[in-house]
Order: sequence, then C-alpha cells, then structure tokens
Amino acid sequence: MIKIAIIDDNASERTVLKGLAEDSGFTVVAEGANGQEAVDICRLKSPGLVIMDVKMPVKDGIEAAAEISRLCPTPVVLLTASDDEDTITRAVEAGVMGYLVKPVRQEDITPAIKLAMSRFLEFEMLKRENRDLKNTLQARKAIEKAKGLLMEKEGLSEAAAFARIRKISMDRRQSMTDIAEIIITALEDKKV
Repeated sequence: MIKIAIIDDNASERTVLKGLAEDSGFTVVAEGANGQEAVDICRLKSPGLVIMDVKMPVKDGIEAAAEISRLCPTPVVLLTASDDEDTITRAVEAGVMGYLVKPVRQEDITPAIKLAMSRFLEFEMLKRENRDLKNTLQARKAIEKAKGLLMEKEGLSEAAAFARIRKISMDRRQSMTDIAEIIITALEDKKV
C-alpha cells in the first residue's frame, strides 16, 4: 500500500485529491499547504509518494521537490494548471517523477502514481549501482597502488604483492581495500 502526502495551498483541492487517491486504493498519510510543509512532512512521516501543486506560498512545489530529492528522496508527482515548457523543464531538473494537469480525473491518479513509483525505484537502483561501481573502482585503484608500492619498495612480483595483501587481509579480517590503504600510507611515508 503506497502512503501518499498531498500538498496544495487550496484546501478544497486537497480534499478532492485525497478522495481521488483513496478511491483509487491509496492511503493519504499527510496533507500540507505549502512547499516547506512538504519538505517537513517527508522528513517526519516518510510518505511513499508526494502529490504536490506547483504554485504555492512559502516555497513552490518545484523548489520543494528539489529539496525533498536532496534531503529525503521521495517520488513527487506535480500538479499544475498549465503544462508550459518552462515548468516542465524546472520539474525535470528538480527530480520530479510524474506530472498531472488540473483538473485531475480519477482515471489519471493510478497511472501517474505507478509511473512515478516505477521511475523513482529505477532511478534509485541506478544511483545505488553507480555508487557501488565507484566504490569498486576506488578499491581496485587502492589495491593496484599498494601492489605497485610493494613491488617497488620490497622487490616483489605482482603476484607476490597481491598475495601479501590478500594474506594480511585474511589474517586481520579486514578488507583488502583497508589493508591496501594501510600499506599505501606506510610505504609512501617510508624514505628509501
């Protein structure tokens, strides 16, 4: 069950949206009237998705979406009365995952929410894969550098240098990357 927060400065619009969302089988866990409230709700209540109007006081929906994306990643579906190019461009740059044009119809809610959730999960998976690849690359670089230093400073072959890093790693029950960093620090500071 996807838990939704609805943010709109117009109370009657919020009521209509809440009814549409609940009639579509979603649970509305929070409501707010401006962009800052949207950010606060995401921090405190961690909804699964936010449906938010673009034009609101204090902080508009696009500014709030960008802050939510940065602080507490949550998929956002923006509501707007117009679909002008500038608004769409700003929404994409803010990390918005879906878009609904007012007046919202019952049949528009579920596809917009499902698409936003799907895009968000895909995006989060890509971010995680990217982070994992960067970590793997950094680990590989550290191990290669440590091997090079062992080969240079202690006259070991590449295989012997790698075997030494692996053995120390197993003996100390630390990752090879951690051992490589220790070796780099020790051998770079060592004057030969």
